[in-house]
Amino acid sequence: MAIFKRMSLKQGNTTRTNAAELSLRASIYPLCLVTILFFLWGFSYGLLDTLNKHFQVSLGINRARSAGLQAAYFGAYPLASLGHANWILRHYGFKPVFIWGLCLYGVGALVAWPCILHRSFGGFCAAIFIIGNGLGSLETAANPYITICGPPRYAELRINISQAFNGVGTVIAPVLGSYVFFKNTESGANASLTNVQWVYLAIAVFVFSLAIVFYLSPIPEITDADMAFQAEETHAGTDNVSFSKQYRLFHAAFAQFCYTGPQVAIAGYFINYVTETRPNTSASLAAQFLAGAQGAFAMGRFTGVGIMKFVKPRWVFLFYLTGCIVFISPAITQRGNTGMAMLYITLFFESICFPTIVALGMRGLGKYSKRGSGVIVGGVCGGAIVPPILGAVADMHNSTAIAMSVPLGFFIVAWTYPLCVNFVDYYRIPADRLGEATIGVKNSGHDEEGVRGEPEKVGMEHAESGVAMREVGKM
Repeated sequence: MAIFKRMSLKQGNTTRTNAAELSLRASIYPLCLVTILFFLWGFSYGLLDTLNKHFQVSLGINRARSAGLQAAYFGAYPLASLGHANWILRHYGFKPVFIWGLCLYGVGALVAWPCILHRSFGGFCAAIFIIGNGLGSLETAANPYITICGPPRYAELRINISQAFNGVGTVIAPVLGSYVFFKNTESGANASLTNVQWVYLAIAVFVFSLAIVFYLSPIPEITDADMAFQAEETHAGTDNVSFSKQYRLFHAAFAQFCYTGPQVAIAGYFINYVTETRPNTSASLAAQFLAGAQGAFAMGRFTGVGIMKFVKPRWVFLFYLTGCIVFISPAITQRGNTGMAMLYITLFFESICFPTIVALGMRGLGKYSKRGSGVIVGGVCGGAIVPPILGAVADMHNSTAIAMSVPLGFFIVAWTYPLCVNFVDYYRIPADRLGEATIGVKNSGHDEEGVRGEPEKVGMEHAESGVAMREVGKM
């Protein structure tokens, strides 16, 4: 009974702990455990992109209707991030949300089995909606957890490293699809759909097992009081005004909406684009090309992390999103290998945008961090809106290439956020102050075990950090 008491899922949210001041060493285990979740939804997302084309072939549905998969998947995100998952996060903590999300994911995967068996596209969309609720719950907790678990100055690096494993998942899924879903299609649609059901059964077994691991693992719980402490110590807090006036947060959520929609749409219709514009390209070969494009996406994240060690994340973010706009444009008019290469480069530059919006949008939220994370993750519902629009435009013009003008328009609107973060003081100063914070790093008042240092030393460092922050404000 003592063991289960120590593993209680009920956590307070107003008590200060040392979780906000964890050193890098103390945060390694929980970060590694949570990073597995990023791989999971990367794999699920990549699987969805492949199934989009697979259902068009197997069930004879058009491009606009196949976008129902993305609509069901990403349409569930606001329900989770602004509803049930965010309520659990604020009242119970991160760990219960991780377990809740994994259980929903497992249930959705089990529901998918009979739907696939009976060739029910509507039923499978319902299963994907349940899976989307599970993954939306995981993202609601995992993104802010990675951002705030450990030294604040490395938040963007941590979340981009974890999200890089999301990219690895998106690479593996299309490869699996090319060899499993599109293999031996001459044997009939039923045979190929049977292969899909076994994949989802394996997913269910794995995520239920992972839920047990999370329950048994002692991971630090980070409270609102801890986040308020971080914001106060770095003088980056904006939680002295009401939540409804956190305008930077709402702009970040809007940017997330406008960015995520194009990312999902481009990947979801990549196979259509390649089979239409590149002569003699089968769906199976196009799925392998998609795996290569997702490889470029993963490489972009690792590259972005490397650059962020030397350049402020806000500048890297501006450069990468600008690259998305520059390279998606020629994909509209170019064909063959040239057009496909433009999409490869676009996916490379998409890589760091989502996690960096999360990290920058949460800067300085303090006690509103958990609520704010739900709002930003809710912006992912753009993935439910943009793909159907792209599919409808593609059906209208009988060209997926022309329809790539849809994500271009949304990218341009999302571009307003990195411009503000870099050139408007109201956005820039809170981001830079936390980026310069010494909490959790060597000689910051805590040793490597996270134990509080000498008061005199802490006070001296706070004074020095105050000078540094005033200098930042003058930039």
